[in-house]
Amino acid sequence: MQSDFVLAVNVVDIPARAIFSAQLRVAAGRVAAIEPVTGASGPDPALPYALPGFVDAHVHVESSLLVPSEFARLALAHGTVATVSDPHEIGNVLGVAGVQYMLDNAAQVPFKFCFGAPSCVPATPFETAGAEITASDIETLFQNPKIGYLAEMMNWPGVLNRNPGVLEKIELAHHYGRPVDGHAPGLQGEDAARYASAGISTDHECFTAIEARDKLAAGMKILIREGSAARNFDALIELLPHHYENLMFCSDDKHPDTLLLGHLNQLVQRAVALGYSVFDVLQVACLNPVAHYKLPVGQLRVGDPADFILVNNLTDFQVKQTYLDGVLVAENGQCLLPPAPVAVVNNFHAQPIKAAALAVQVSANTPQPTITYPVIECFDGQLITARRNLPLPLAHGLVQPDPAQDVLKLVVLNRYEPGAPPAVAFIKGFGLRRGALASSVGHDSHNITAVGYDDESLARAINLVVAAQGGLAAVGTAAEAHLLPLPVAGLMSDRPGPEVAAAYSALDTFAKTQLGSGLQAPFMTLSFMALLVIPSLKLSDKGLFDGEKFEFIGNE
Repeated sequence: MQSDFVLAVNVVDIPARAIFSAQLRVAAGRVAAIEPVTGASGPDPALPYALPGFVDAHVHVESSLLVPSEFARLALAHGTVATVSDPHEIGNVLGVAGVQYMLDNAAQVPFKFCFGAPSCVPATPFETAGAEITASDIETLFQNPKIGYLAEMMNWPGVLNRNPGVLEKIELAHHYGRPVDGHAPGLQGEDAARYASAGISTDHECFTAIEARDKLAAGMKILIREGSAARNFDALIELLPHHYENLMFCSDDKHPDTLLLGHLNQLVQRAVALGYSVFDVLQVACLNPVAHYKLPVGQLRVGDPADFILVNNLTDFQVKQTYLDGVLVAENGQCLLPPAPVAVVNNFHAQPIKAAALAVQVSANTPQPTITYPVIECFDGQLITARRNLPLPLAHGLVQPDPAQDVLKLVVLNRYEPGAPPAVAFIKGFGLRRGALASSVGHDSHNITAVGYDDESLARAINLVVAAQGGLAAVGTAAEAHLLPLPVAGLMSDRPGPEVAAAYSALDTFAKTQLGSGLQAPFMTLSFMALLVIPSLKLSDKGLFDGEKFEFIGNE
């Protein structure tokens, strides 16, 4: 409930690049006055620092495994007051109805979500999704003022080739005055310029500063991403001194265990610790997303909504209080909002499988003991993969994983069509020494994705997810079986955030300490192994896919 009050604080005026002690007056949910303390020569070290709240410029809320209302309760404790949220994860499962679900759930909390109209559902025609969002659907979504932008245009080949269907969606966004988010990993030079010239304004996929500079030169804004799987902060933060006006921070995908510990406050702290100007950093974290997406978020100006945070100092950025529309919603690391009711929706029709279905056969007239086979190589902290052609052992005409080379089996099982055969490939980089992991979170179509040491473990993990109609599973020996159910679209839990974070942390720890994965976030990495729009080699429910040529490959 709103009330009028006065706070004695040090105001951080980012545009004026000034810090001064003041009386901050809030009335009717807005900043009524900022009255500098007479005679004060600067900030008072005894007072907290007031600054605009942090804004995550690109995030898939579903990847937190939490519904929006629970995501908000964790994020508010870290000083995040708004997100630019792409709901294409649930869009791939449930279509426009999934987007509406996110809007309805989010409306139960005062957190300032800005949802986009998903531009690529399904992401490609080379996989099975649960729904399609057409240009007509996007136009309908744009009738809703809560849909603030066209979400990431992942079909970058379609943009470069000026595909009419792709251009129609971009033109709709321009017609309705919505910015268009980009997704163009690795594009540089003329390709980056051509991509931007289609009217695409941002990119969050840069993994080198050279690539980012080309896109900045083409007029795009660059989002520095630091999530649970993709971590590009270290590679891109050097851009800040010369390009801070055209940068934003984002998490893209944030699992609940890391969200429980921190959010953009961690990036701000890291950037300032590296010696970058606190005003440059805070402009990136607080102001730039509000301006670019025209968000209804206050910026600590007289007349603005009273959306601001109090931090202990401008070094640690420990968030003491978070205010939204003049209401204290979080204090000392705890959200003050009660949990909201969570409805359950889903689209899940997969059936249990047998281990024998995961066999990879080769021609019967292959006499040699090994076969050169295309293998996906994944990398810690990256969404991109590499293609490796490796010798794999043969036994009875079946291609075998090779743990000595850290080569395991990767499986994608269609969850929308009962009885569909699994797609099976091989992957290097997970480090499992036994057991298997399986997940119904598999970007972007969210079929079941699994990685495992042997076929029996793979089938057990997959069948746990099938039985729950969505979730994360890890298995070791016959007695070791762990499951985090995700009943909401097979993507999100209906439980409170801290409970989900604890359950996820237990799964993550088991995957690392008992099964042997050395990845920072093995389940997050697994979830991207079916994301065909990120090069170079991925697996869909229809087969092994070359993300650079944008076509299926054979077993050369």
